[in-house]
Amino acid sequence: MDYVLSGITQHRDRFIQELVEWLKIPSVSADPAFKNDVLHAAAYLKEQFEKAGMDNVELLPTAGYPVVYAEKITDASKPTVLVYGHYDVQPADPYELWTSPPFEPVIKTTELHPQGAIFARGACDDKGQVYMHVKALELMLSQQDLPCNIKVIIEGEEEIGSSHLGDFLKEYKEKLKADVILVSDTGIIDNETPSITNGLRGLCYMEVEVTGPNRDLHSGIYGGGVDNPLNVLCRLVGSLKDENGHITIAHFYDDVVELSAEEKAQINAGPVTVEDFEKSIGLPKSFGEQGYTLAEQLTIRPTLDVNGIWGGYTGEGAKTVLPAKAQAKISMRLVPNQSSEKIAEIFAQHFEKIAPPTVKVKVTPHHGGEPYVTPVNSVEFQAANKAMETTFGKKPLAMRNGASIPIVALFEEILGLKTVLMGFGLDSDAIHSPNEHYGLFNYFKGIETIPYFYQYYAELRQQA
Repeated sequence: MDYVLSGITQHRDRFIQELVEWLKIPSVSADPAFKNDVLHAAAYLKEQFEKAGMDNVELLPTAGYPVVYAEKITDASKPTVLVYGHYDVQPADPYELWTSPPFEPVIKTTELHPQGAIFARGACDDKGQVYMHVKALELMLSQQDLPCNIKVIIEGEEEIGSSHLGDFLKEYKEKLKADVILVSDTGIIDNETPSITNGLRGLCYMEVEVTGPNRDLHSGIYGGGVDNPLNVLCRLVGSLKDENGHITIAHFYDDVVELSAEEKAQINAGPVTVEDFEKSIGLPKSFGEQGYTLAEQLTIRPTLDVNGIWGGYTGEGAKTVLPAKAQAKISMRLVPNQSSEKIAEIFAQHFEKIAPPTVKVKVTPHHGGEPYVTPVNSVEFQAANKAMETTFGKKPLAMRNGASIPIVALFEEILGLKTVLMGFGLDSDAIHSPNEHYGLFNYFKGIETIPYFYQYYAELRQQA
């Protein structure tokens, strides 16, 4: 596949500029104010797939934002790979913490990206990684060198829980028939240590509300006789984990699967130390569930974290008030065999049980997703393994990822397909944070590696 590297060299500037243009589109699915921009991003991607030479490129409707679909079917006897990604991005707030505007992409060098990184919201998650597939397919189709049939679905609601994609998969199940799904929405350990994600945590996202009096109260007149809802909320939230980082909700750990010593050894084989981790995020000292290594805490153990908490007066100066209401958003990352539906139920029961009689509580579930594991001995995983070994020059590690991609479990449930998680981002790329970026090395390494996955998958399928 020498033509892939020569094509990258020849078209390098264009490949970067096209990505820049796409990243300029603020496709924030969570905010209705950006609706037209999200639709614009979908239209831009549709046009790029058409230019790349894909067939039957269309915007398939859902109850929310459309799914960009494209295909190239060359031979019914060849295996079919279904590529998935998303074109929506997280909100860029707080804007003031960005060193450059989030939707005005710029390329800067960093310690971890000496060849340069493109800074913009969505650069790594997931527009930059989606665009690797567009350009890899363009190069392969230019040479009519496609060892697999390809189908592509790129959705516009991943960052808000993919709430309409389950129905989409059911409606288009026949159209989406394939042999495996390929996703680039994960990362590698570092640019010297390739890795492939073979497991994801699930997600259970909840909102809690604590209500006391029927209005905000003067803290001098009423203070001492009212159980302040903010104080109550802090007590309740603080009780959800003990001093050892263990979650205190009854039956929370009932379905957690303990991994074998061999599996744990693989998870702990990465080069990142606790000191590296602390330094990378400016942390005085790391903290996690006691009895587990940092790598295990970050990937194979469930979590519970407050994502936001509010109530009362938060403006400039002082306002002596007892708030009538306090609220918090809480997420729990789940591990294999845990069910997001079950965890949501026992969380609500626990929160309502521990609330004092001085307040009323309301617990609202938001979106969730199930954990997922890809067998490392499968043909599809071995194809990705071989592809990365070819382009990086060393065998990649099989690693669990602490993040969640809820749709992956749905792919198996509805389409009956396993998913290969072959991403190229770094944990330090600040996805979901100000100054998100994606290394040019990683962008082009993805374009180089993806064609090898198709080649090796077709070969291994034939041998199986």
